[in-house]
Amino acid sequence: MNNKTVIIGGVAGGASCAARLRRLDGEREIIMLERGNYISYANCGLPYHVGNIIRQRNALLLMTPELMKARFAIDVRVKHEAIAIDRITKKVTVRNLANGSTYTESYDTLVIATGSSPLRPNIPGIEHPRIRTVWTVSDADDIRRMISEEHISSVAIIGGGFIGLEMAENLCNLGLAVSIIEATNQVMAPFDYEMAQLLHENIRANGVTLYLSDGVASFADKNGTVIITLQSGTAITAELVILAIGVRPNSGLAKDAGLPLNTRGGILTDEHMRTEDAAIYAVGDVVEIEDVVSKERTMVPLAGPANKQGRIAADNIAGGNSVYHGTQGSSVAKVFDLTAASTGINEKTLQRHGLAKGKDYESITIIQNSHAGYFPGATPLTLKLLFSLDGKKIYGAQIIGKDGVDKRIDTIAVALRLNAGVRELAELELAYAPPYSSAKDPVNMAGFVAQNVLDGLVRFSPYDAPDTDKNAVLLDVREKTELMAYAIAGVKNIPLGKLREQLNTLDASKQYIVFCAIGVRAYNAARILSQHGFKNVSVYPGGMRFYEATHPSSKSAQAMS
Repeated sequence: MNNKTVIIGGVAGGASCAARLRRLDGEREIIMLERGNYISYANCGLPYHVGNIIRQRNALLLMTPELMKARFAIDVRVKHEAIAIDRITKKVTVRNLANGSTYTESYDTLVIATGSSPLRPNIPGIEHPRIRTVWTVSDADDIRRMISEEHISSVAIIGGGFIGLEMAENLCNLGLAVSIIEATNQVMAPFDYEMAQLLHENIRANGVTLYLSDGVASFADKNGTVIITLQSGTAITAELVILAIGVRPNSGLAKDAGLPLNTRGGILTDEHMRTEDAAIYAVGDVVEIEDVVSKERTMVPLAGPANKQGRIAADNIAGGNSVYHGTQGSSVAKVFDLTAASTGINEKTLQRHGLAKGKDYESITIIQNSHAGYFPGATPLTLKLLFSLDGKKIYGAQIIGKDGVDKRIDTIAVALRLNAGVRELAELELAYAPPYSSAKDPVNMAGFVAQNVLDGLVRFSPYDAPDTDKNAVLLDVREKTELMAYAIAGVKNIPLGKLREQLNTLDASKQYIVFCAIGVRAYNAARILSQHGFKNVSVYPGGMRFYEATHPSSKSAQAMS
């Protein structure tokens, strides 16, 4: 009878698997091996502990070895590193890191939940003692100590992903001078470039120096500080450097045991989280999974999927038949004043797969208030939705705003997971009261606008069309007083209320891109034009507010023509 399970790794996937397995099987011997000092800690909270938002270190420790043993009768061994797996004899070789001794532990079933580790690329000078990562509680302890005892006043963060941006915000809030260095042209890779521009604008507005499209060439020491030389030749001095450029799976143990891996080092499993070896399961950051939308095999190092995979592995070890149906990569992050959230795939990914907008898919970008505009405190959120030409499939969504972002992305994520389309978004009956939403929630509005696109009632221009399409007439239908705050040079201004009476001043044979503040008046104007014989009319997505955010170097010039 298979009654002994060894779990290698005690954080998200491993701890979830252990607890679920005990609830299903009260007699099984369960041993958890963790090479670190802690199990089941909240590594997503580490940046906020560094920034003193989470003041108590113990708040990050969700479960201690002692509590795990008392509640679940699990033999938890911290500072015990699995160093080899013998699949023939079904034994794991373990090193006790406290005293250096080794021993073997037999298993009937084995779970590999070894997670991932921060990338440390082979850049000259990267071993400088003030170049750190943020991945474990000990990492956070070290950074907090350095800031306090060594009086750190400046920090450079390498990488503009989730951890990099969260660290930037928290260190900025501590009063440090912060720079972010990102080798690509944007932060937050799950977002499309024009949406990321909203984050760039806000990051800079909070006093952070942002270097984009410029990777690190080398690090060097200067009197204890770090000189960072970029590929462009730019030199930056910082007293502390945080590496946040991605992670790699800790799959060496599996590789040495002969288990199949993908090209990125992810362990291959079936839908039951079982490896090629029927006695060995793998879960969490270390495994390859299926993307729900693209059906590609991929790797998504997120806590939610890891916990679900651990639960599924436990079900199957206990004799069940649970299946992991893949991930859609739903994520959310606080970035200074904004919340940025996404689900599914972005437009870059669609295009990488050879899909073309208007031919294979459509997208909309709208700006809506977080709740009823007449109720105090309403703030705008920008929502981008990608969907199939028949409207039956949602490919992905991205939302950025100050309030109400998380519940909207979660609503769309549920719709995507349940194979709903844009017409279902329009039909959703969502809770409404003025402090929380509008009678037509932003999710409903996304569905309405997507329907209008599919029904041929409106077309949206690309966000960069005013720059690339020199034949288009830019028509601004805002009031003249609004142009005093921000306008595009050379734009044609006819306020919406006067458009019908001034149609004779426009050439119906020309191409028009219509602007207003956020897009609502522009849509109404586009309908008027279309109803009067104008064949080539599109609405600028998100209006002048979105144009200004995506064109940070543009100059405001009142347009009078």
